[in-house]
Amino acid sequence: MLLQFNLPIPIPIPCFPTSSLIDMGSFQLSRALLGSRRNWVVRSQASLTRFCSSGVIKGVSDTSSPSVHESPSASASEHAVANASEAILKSRTWNEHQLTADQLQFRSLASDFAENELMPFAAQWDEQKHFPVEVLRKAAGLGFGGLYCGHDVGGSGLSRADGAVIFEALAYADVSTTAYLTIHNMCASLIERYGTEDQRQDFLRELTSMDLLASYCLTEPNSGSDAASLQTTARRQAGSTDYILNGEKAFISGGGAADVYLVMARTGEAGPKGISCFYVDKDSKGLSFGRQEDKLGWRSQPTSSVILDDVRVPERCLIGKEGEGFTIAMSALDGGRINIATCSVGGAQFCVDAAQGYVSTRKQFGKAIIDFQNTQFKLADMLTKVQASRCLVLNAATALDSKAPWASASAAMAKRFATDECYNVANDALQLHGGYGYLKDYAVCELSPF
Repeated sequence: MLLQFNLPIPIPIPCFPTSSLIDMGSFQLSRALLGSRRNWVVRSQASLTRFCSSGVIKGVSDTSSPSVHESPSASASEHAVANASEAILKSRTWNEHQLTADQLQFRSLASDFAENELMPFAAQWDEQKHFPVEVLRKAAGLGFGGLYCGHDVGGSGLSRADGAVIFEALAYADVSTTAYLTIHNMCASLIERYGTEDQRQDFLRELTSMDLLASYCLTEPNSGSDAASLQTTARRQAGSTDYILNGEKAFISGGGAADVYLVMARTGEAGPKGISCFYVDKDSKGLSFGRQEDKLGWRSQPTSSVILDDVRVPERCLIGKEGEGFTIAMSALDGGRINIATCSVGGAQFCVDAAQGYVSTRKQFGKAIIDFQNTQFKLADMLTKVQASRCLVLNAATALDSKAPWASASAAMAKRFATDECYNVANDALQLHGGYGYLKDYAVCELSPF
């Protein structure tokens, strides 16, 4: 059975015998979380109007009618609109004690941008497979195109912890578009860190402004997690300093749409020591792209194979030194794992808030679903998973910023935990919506794992 419809049933509160002590912890936690709603920020009516008219929640109508909440014959759109004001509740205060004054400002800026430029259109972009390049460039205008690059090349010069705050706020509105933005930032940061000064000045200005978009090319059809076994080659041409690249990269985010590709290719011996990194322009002769993948989700982010057939790359486009490519690739993945974990947290927080809004107004058995203890326990577990993921992300980001020896392991743990647990949160949010969660009239459907 594809869906499980978890209908809450009233559960009498026990007298907490010894065997129920673990339930008592859940009970205390659920009451604490529900009591904290007074700290949750409700967006303005103007924002609600944009949210409802965007296609994320369809069909604006009178939201005050109590019959919409209770009538089994009410349409899905009516239910969605009735609960819209609750669905846009957002927990912005959970980790404020950990944020600096600057990070609070970054989060506010990113949240406002997400609310106005991403959330009203995210569902439409996904349905139409539209890659919102102009919106990405607007984000770059706020400094989001080169978060980790120096000010002298148009970057923001921020830390990984700063970036995690920003990306979570953006992913709350649109995980797919934010995920691509993190990849673009990853590419720019590699040039910032490993490129020569000439390369920084020549390449980064157009990347930090997002006049040029970048993609990261490591995965191959026969080389995924075992990156050291990649088969794409880069050979010197006789009598020239140029490299000739041949091979194929798979599942490349931005493939065919991006202007620049950071390609990992083999210049030497088998294994990690023989890999180098190249800056390849989209207009290079011999560079082509496979069909756009027809994906289950993240459809606003183009994804295709990247095919290199005798692509000539000048020596000045070698990033770092020959044989340093594997080190560059692994350092990129440290940041990338933190980024994708952060996107998971943002999307899962939206799911929690949407579920909170729905169960607060949806009635069964004569009372709101949220009044059932079973529902409260579920919400408590969901928010605990999100907060635990958020804490792991912050820990990994600060470890990477401080160059701690355990930074790579911390990034891997954050990514492993956050993506798995936030996946479960998205599923739980869908289940709390019952049958309505499977309809696109409700935004939680777009973030569900089905």
